[in-house]
Amino acid sequence: MATASAGTAGPHGSLNGWRHWRAWPANVASLWRRSLRFRTILITLALTALAVAIACIWMALAIQNDLFGSRLRQVQGYAQRATTAAQTTLDNAAVQGDGLQIQNLMTAVRTTLAQQASSDIIAAFRIGPPSPNAPQNFTTDPRFESIISDQLRTQVRENGDQQWWQSVALPSIGGTVPGIVVGQQLQVPEVGGYELYLAYDLGDASQTLGFVVGTLWIVGVGLVLLISGIAWFVLRSVTTPIGQAAETSAKLAAGELNVRLPVRGEDELATLGRSFNAMADSIESQIKELADLSLVQQRFVSDVSHELRTPLTTIRLAADMINDQRDEFDPATARAAELLNAQVQRFETLLTDLLEISRYDAGSVQLELEATSLAHLAEDVIASMQQLADQHGTDVRLVAPGGYSPVEMDPRRVRRVVRNLLGNAIEHGEGRPIVVTVDSDQQAVALGVRDYGLGMTPQDVERVFDRFWRADPSRTRTIGGTGLGLSIALGDARLHGGELAVWSELGRGSHFVLTLPRQGTRLTVPSPIPADPGDDSVAAVEALGLTQPIEVARADPARSAADAAQPARGGAK
Repeated sequence: MATASAGTAGPHGSLNGWRHWRAWPANVASLWRRSLRFRTILITLALTALAVAIACIWMALAIQNDLFGSRLRQVQGYAQRATTAAQTTLDNAAVQGDGLQIQNLMTAVRTTLAQQASSDIIAAFRIGPPSPNAPQNFTTDPRFESIISDQLRTQVRENGDQQWWQSVALPSIGGTVPGIVVGQQLQVPEVGGYELYLAYDLGDASQTLGFVVGTLWIVGVGLVLLISGIAWFVLRSVTTPIGQAAETSAKLAAGELNVRLPVRGEDELATLGRSFNAMADSIESQIKELADLSLVQQRFVSDVSHELRTPLTTIRLAADMINDQRDEFDPATARAAELLNAQVQRFETLLTDLLEISRYDAGSVQLELEATSLAHLAEDVIASMQQLADQHGTDVRLVAPGGYSPVEMDPRRVRRVVRNLLGNAIEHGEGRPIVVTVDSDQQAVALGVRDYGLGMTPQDVERVFDRFWRADPSRTRTIGGTGLGLSIALGDARLHGGELAVWSELGRGSHFVLTLPRQGTRLTVPSPIPADPGDDSVAAVEALGLTQPIEVARADPARSAADAAQPARGGAK
C-alpha cells in the first residue's frame, strides 16, 4: 500500500522528516491518518499487548496465590506436627515439681521441635507471672522476637487451642526474605502455658514465582510480536491490492485511461479487480466517444463560423451602404436600415467570439507576450469607453496605487478582458460610480472593476462565467453582448496562469478582479486586490472625491523596475 505523502521529495525527504524527534508526533499522526496498514497493525499490537498483559497478570496472581496457599498449608502441617510431638513429650513427663527436671524436659522439647518442625527459627515465651520452676524463654535467633507482631502474640495467648499465622519479612544474609510465622501454645506441666512460634522461609516459593512470571512475560512479548507479524503479513496481502487499486484509480482520474489492475486468482480481490477493469474499459470508451463528439462539435462550430464569414462580409458591406443612405429613405425604412446594420455588427461579433471559443476548446490558443503596464492599459480602455459611460451617466474612475511596471502579458487579450468587465459594469451599474483599481506586489498584478448596481445572488455568481448565461434574461442589452464575453475573459485569465474572481451581493453591486502572475507561471499567491470589497458603499466612494476630476500620480520611470516592492502611489482618474 502506498504511504508516501504528496509533496515529499522522495525517500531522502521522508527520511529527513524522521531524523528530528520533534517532528515524530506529527509524522506518526500523519501516518495514522493515511496508512490503513499502520493503523491496523498499531491497533492490533495495542489490543494484543493489553490482552496478553491482563492474562499474564491474572496468571501471575493466580500462581502466586496457589504457591502461597500450598506453602502455607505445608508449614501449618509441619508446625502442627512439631507442636503435637512436643506437647506429647510434655504430657508424658513426670517432673514432680523438680525445677531441674522441668528444665531438662524443655531441652528435650526443643530437640523434638527442631526435628519435627523443619524450621531453624524457633522461639518460646512464658505466659503469665514469673515462677521459680518455670524454664526460661528461648529463641534460636535474637532478631526473631522483634519480628513477631503484638496482634499475633495476643491471639496466641487468648486462644491456646488454635493455631495462628502471619506473613513476615525474615532477616537473611542479603537483607530480608518473605516468610510465615506460625504460633500456638504449649502447656508445660506444673508451670503453665508457653507461646511457641515457628518461622518458615518462603524464598524458594518466591524464586519459583519470579521464574514463572518472567517466563510468562517473555512468552507474552513473543506472542505480541508473533501476532503483530501475522497481522502485518495478512494485512499486506489485503492492502497491497487496495493500494494498487487506489494508485490505478488516481491515474485513471488524471487522464491515463489505459491503466488497469493486475488480476490474480478467483477470490474477492480478483473479482474487485475484474470489476474495476470493466468499469475502466467502459469509462474509456465513453470518454473517447464524448471526445470524438466534442471534436466534431468544435470542428462544426469552427467550420460554420469560417464559412459564414464570407457571406457576412458581403452582407456587412451591403448593410453599410444602405445605412449610409438612410437619410434618403422614409422614416420606417431608415429605422430598418439602422436595425439591420446594428444586428449585422452583433452577428459579426458573435462569430468572432464563437471562433475564439472554438480555439479554446481545441487548445490551439497561443499568447503573444510583451511587456505591458496594466495601469496604463486600464487607462487606455477607460478612455476608449468614456463615450459609452457618458451615455449611461456613469462616472468611471481609476485608482492605481500600483501596477505601473511592465509585466509579460498578451495586451490584446488582457485589453479584451478589461473592456468586457468595464462594459458589464457600465451596463449593470445603474448610473452609479464605477471604480477601476490596479495594484501589485512582488508576485502578481491585479485589476478590479467595482460597480454599485443591482448585484447578483449567490446562485447567479456561481453561473456568471457560463456560456450564453444571463443573470436577468428579461433585461434588454444596451451594449449588444453575445453572452460569451465572461467565458472568454476567464479563458484569457487562465491562459496567462492567472485567475478571474467575482464578488457580488444584491443591492451592493459586483466586483470582478483579474489577477496575473509576474513571472509567467501559475498563480499561487493571493491577489493584491481582494475580491470582497468589505463594507464599502456609494457614499464612501463619493466621500473619497471619486466623482471629481483627480489626476493620477504617474510612477517615476526611475522606480518602475521596483514597482512590485514599492508601488507608486496615486489617486483616481
